[in-house]
Amino acid sequence: MLLDDYFTALHSNRQFTGNVLVAEDGMIIYEKSFGFADFQAKKLNSANILFPIASISKTLTATGILQQMEKGNLQLTDPVTKYFPAFPYLTITIRHLLSHTSGLPPYNAFFDSVKTRNPDKIFTNKDFMQGVIANKKPLIYQPGDKGNYDNINFIVLALILEKVSGMTLEEYIKKNILQPAGMNNTSFFSLSFQFDPAKEKTNFAFLHLYPHLYSDILVKSNSVPYIQDYWHAYNFSGFGDYISTTHDLLKYDEAAYSGKLLTAATLKEAFVPVMLNDGSVNPGEFGLGWEMEKDTSLGKIVYHSGAAAGLSCIILRNISRHQTVILFDNAHFNAHEIATNAMAVLNDRKTSYPRKSIARIYGGLLVSQDPVIAADILYKLMKDTANYELSEDEINSLGYNLMGANNTFHFPEVYRYADAAEAFKINMQLFPSSWNVYDSYANHC
Repeated sequence: MLLDDYFTALHSNRQFTGNVLVAEDGMIIYEKSFGFADFQAKKLNSANILFPIASISKTLTATGILQQMEKGNLQLTDPVTKYFPAFPYLTITIRHLLSHTSGLPPYNAFFDSVKTRNPDKIFTNKDFMQGVIANKKPLIYQPGDKGNYDNINFIVLALILEKVSGMTLEEYIKKNILQPAGMNNTSFFSLSFQFDPAKEKTNFAFLHLYPHLYSDILVKSNSVPYIQDYWHAYNFSGFGDYISTTHDLLKYDEAAYSGKLLTAATLKEAFVPVMLNDGSVNPGEFGLGWEMEKDTSLGKIVYHSGAAAGLSCIILRNISRHQTVILFDNAHFNAHEIATNAMAVLNDRKTSYPRKSIARIYGGLLVSQDPVIAADILYKLMKDTANYELSEDEINSLGYNLMGANNTFHFPEVYRYADAAEAFKINMQLFPSSWNVYDSYANHC
């Protein structure tokens, strides 16, 4: 299979819309744009389109911290209290933060009650330490005992970087990372700005969502009140604040290979999973701001993905073979899976041809056609295993979605109980040996 065959099939199946860039030895060997940057305006994605890189931004913060370590201005074993003496968790270190093993609860735990009392309050990094100190919460686990990925770790790291460097996060990253790497099309773009529909954005890939699993029409994420309100209130920095292009992220990739940003020794340390207190590897395989693939059959692969309401993106780097896959999708949430498959295709590994989701097709038919017609088409599609795939979990999720559940972004509630019953019943017929399908149907009843 060729890379273009793979991505064209994904797009045809409505499983990918965005940009992809694949490079080897620093040279672009495949790139292409698919779908719309703005579905309502019918503006196409293009090679130079700007898109939010979401949590890939964490690698910028991590690079800044590691640069300061190289300069001798901090050590990874330093406790946070060295820089913020009132920080109420005495044993959390910089290494814990970089590897998501700190045990800190999500920032909502500290600020939701304040937001409830003062709904117009906008929280920024300036509010963070005061809020954590005033509303101290129990740790989820003792630092280094376990691991869980959470944005709060990089808010703290951003504050440390500003304290040590004497610069704002935006100033530091621009001067010490973006400019040395030649990333002229990458810039700070706060989360509140990204999701504010009143802020004009040019050459920008807007994020889009399907309101339901059975929906056929996408909506802009910044038009959804819950999303607008959330990121207007929680305008913290350090974990998701940058926009870029695939070409600029390739410059970032090459700057890492060439030693423009960090020494080879520091990168080698960053690309080793941090061990837990009991000597085991942390569950996310996180090193120092980067994550490692468990499968090393193609070499050592390091990556960081990003996700937001209507976005998934990734920079996947095979450092053994100097190969890189960079992509974003502004309407789906499967960037890591797609990039992993693309890396396999690049290396002539057998990869499954993209197949259409029967569950999504069935869901659309269920709400627009007679249930008998929908079921009949489902069974016909099941016979074409080369082009269609059936997932028990997807049918199950469809049923709950039809009930009005799994409404993460608080869309207007829609209750289609009769259709939900049909979905749960057909799942029992399709997967009679699964206890979960019966449990879901019982929950519906």
